Amino acid sequence: MDLASKQEWFSEVESICQSKAEEFALLGYDNVTAQDIWECVTQGYKEIPPLHRMVNDILSLKPNKYMNYLMIQMYRNS
Repeated sequence: MDLASKQEWFSEVESICQSKAEEFALLGYDNVTAQDIWECVTQGYKEIPPLHRMVNDILSLKPNKYMNYLMIQMYRNS
């Protein structure tokens, strides 16, 4: 998925990502942003999925999967 299309789709689901970030904050993950949620969910997409799949992937994201994503990113960047 290219950067332009990612940003276009992010604007469509930004409020859902924000809601998920707020849910994570209630669970004690205070530094999670809507953009972080978006990056975690979309990192596995090779092409743009249907909107309903994207929304489902965002709403069903669990803290464990997010933390695994962060660990992988940390290892890739070091």
